[in-house]
Order: sequence, then C-alpha cells, then structure tokens
Amino acid sequence: MLNTSILYLPIGRKTFDLETAEQYRKDTVHMLEGMVKDIYTSENIITSPEELNALLDQFKDKQFDSIIYQSTTFADGEFPYAVIQKRKEPIVVWSVREPSVGGRLRLNSLTGGNATSNLLKVHRHPYSFVFGNPSEETLQQKMLVELKVNYMVNSLKQLKVGVIGEHPPGFFFSDTNEEKLKEEIGVSLKKIELLKAFEECKKLTEEEYSSALELAEKHVMGLNKTDQTVQRFAQFYTYVEKYIESEEIKALAIRCWPDFFNELGAAACSTLSQFTEYGVVSACESDINGSISMYILQELSNGSAPYLGDLVHVNEENNSVVFWHCGAGAYSLARPSTGAQAGVHPNRKMGLTMEFGLKAGGVTIFRLSEDADGYRLLVMKGEALDVEQPFSGTSVEVALQGDVQETLYSLMESGYEPHYAIVYADVTEELLSLGKRLGLRTEYYGA
Repeated sequence: MLNTSILYLPIGRKTFDLETAEQYRKDTVHMLEGMVKDIYTSENIITSPEELNALLDQFKDKQFDSIIYQSTTFADGEFPYAVIQKRKEPIVVWSVREPSVGGRLRLNSLTGGNATSNLLKVHRHPYSFVFGNPSEETLQQKMLVELKVNYMVNSLKQLKVGVIGEHPPGFFFSDTNEEKLKEEIGVSLKKIELLKAFEECKKLTEEEYSSALELAEKHVMGLNKTDQTVQRFAQFYTYVEKYIESEEIKALAIRCWPDFFNELGAAACSTLSQFTEYGVVSACESDINGSISMYILQELSNGSAPYLGDLVHVNEENNSVVFWHCGAGAYSLARPSTGAQAGVHPNRKMGLTMEFGLKAGGVTIFRLSEDADGYRLLVMKGEALDVEQPFSGTSVEVALQGDVQETLYSLMESGYEPHYAIVYADVTEELLSLGKRLGLRTEYYGA
C-alpha cells in the first residue's frame, strides 16, 4: 500500500446517467482503499460547483500528495477551475469508459477529461491523465505510477541531504548549485563539518556505539569487533545517526577520501553501507546528486536499498557492463551464496569495507544528472547477472537491453557523471513520469 494522501473528487452532472456514474464512484473508492493509505472524498458524486467548493472548504487545512479528479460524466470547466483556485497539488485527471455504445451517450466522461486537461494546461497547473475503469489492471497500474510520482515530487520538496565534507579534489560532478537545486528539484542541503564529526565521534564510549556494532554483526560475515577500524566505523556511524535524526535528514553525501584514512584511520565504506541498508541512502565522494538519485530509487521501489557505482568494465560477450565501488553496498544486496563479507579498501588496505558481488535480478539504472543546460534524468533497464564477484570491493555485472557498445558511446557523448544509481526493481515508468512532472530532459535507454 502506497504511503500517500489523496483527495478524490468524483465529478458529474445530473443530465447524464448518474446511476452508472455512482457505481463507478463506488468501484473507485474500493480500488483506492486497497492502493493508498489515506483517502479523503465525498459520499456522493459532486454535481455542482457549489457542492465542490463546500467540500474543498471542508478540507482546507489538509495537505495531499495528489488530487484525483474523476469525470464520472461530462462536466464543464467551472469544476476544475474551482479546484485550482483553492488547491496547488498535482491533479490526476481520470476519464472512465462509456458503459455502452449505441443510442444515448450516457456519460461523455472522455470529453469531460479532455476539457479538464485543457483548462489545467492553460492555467499551468500540474496534472496527468489516465483512462479506463477501476476494475482494469492497466488503469490500476497507471494510477499507481502517477500517485507514486506525485508523492515523490512532494517528498523531494521535503528532502534534506546531509553533506558531510566537500567533495574530493577534482570530483566536480559531486557538487551542485544549492539554490538551483532547491528551486528546480525542491531538495535542500544541510552542511556538516567532517573534521568536527571525526573529533566528536572519537569521544563516544563502547557502550554508546555498541548498537551500531550489533547491527553490523547481524549482517556482515567475518566482522572483527576488536579491530580499531571497526570501532571507528561504529563511532562515526553513531555520531552521524544521532545528528541526522535530530535534523530529519534522509540522505547523505559523504567525503570519504582522503580524510577518513588520514584523520579517522578507517574507511568510510561501512558507514555508507549500514546507513543505506537501514533507509538513509548514502553516496560516497560527497556526490549530492548521486545521493538524491539513490533516494528517488529507494522511494519509488517501496524501500528497496539502492547501490551507487562507477561504470568500470564492458563485456561484449554478455552485452553487459560492470558497476563497481571500493567497498560500499547495503548488506542485503550481496549474493546469497556469499553474503556481505568484511573487507579492506582495495587501494588503502584499511577497513572496514564490504566485500561482495551483488545479487542477480532485474534492475533500473538511474541518475539525476546535471550538465551545462541544467538538470536531466538518465533512465536504463538491465539484468544483474549471477556471476562471480567481478572485482574486489562491491561490484555487479549488468546485462543491458540495448547494444552495449552503442550505449557506452552514447553515455560518454552525453557526458553523464561516472556514478550510477541502481535498484532491484523496475521503476522506469515512474522515472519517465517524474521527468515530465519536474520538466526535466529525460533520456531512456530501453529495449
């Protein structure tokens, strides 16, 4: 069930077949009750602008992620105009099918939806359109996509990304324009001083950081709790956890090198892995847009842990590429045959890192990207292969839908950033719809 709040407005005129329209209304309420958490609506079809205004006034203090405007019959522009005078939420315009063909046009719902869409477009009010009856699976899936996207847009407006330290030298793609990000995507940033976090976390006692160790011990094989790098991980994780809870931060972008090695004496990978496992997505190398990309995938996939990796290898034989990083990855992403293993950084030879190949399954590859013309979205589909761990650290080989060579050259010519977010779910429809809602250029590498 989608954790979203909606206002359902069944609109109709008495000059049409209200008996049939009323059955559509009841069927719609039944459908929505099984789909979303909170529904607010009227007990009958709304047949006049006066009734509509009274209902809108009744809910004036409520906030919704979406408004569903259903043309149970034809109704003129007075109705949607009344809605946008009082509400700013995105509207899903819904037309149902005619119950019969031949003789009287009993509902004329499609014309009602057409007129409503026209009015909303003219007034630049955000909307989408769906067509079909409540019993139709295709309609239900389309509705679910639109409601998830509206929830996502609203969620981004409330998202605070904790940025712990500036990006490493030369990693310009990890940065973003804070003002522009807030204006166009809705996301705000909360800067956290990295060296202060190091100083403060070292003061934590074993009693204070033991719960972080216990969480890791449940999932990570070969964990040595007496190793100093493991203790440093637990201290830093505990300090940041308390801070982000107080600030309501839901995503992190962390500067991992060289500071973690030089100042804390440990790798950042384990901190990133554990936060992502437990719902606070975390991007290394202080990649802000990478963190937001992970957050979007997590939310659209109903909480599945995402992965962030570099594109490091091409395998023409499998029409595949390998995504890799030094040792960060949510524990649940590990191949079942190996599980998440404790490791050391492949270059610095310092723990604590994750050491595993990712599990097999269908994936969506995604990036909130930024080039000279502004923000854009990259959307791809693939199949994570059941193969041995390609490289030390964490890595996954993904078979692509399009030709791997053509895809590779296109990505490079388009100048996408080297960090790609991946989730084990097909959320391509949602991402394409999100691009439309945000008004962003969207490039889809589908079949």
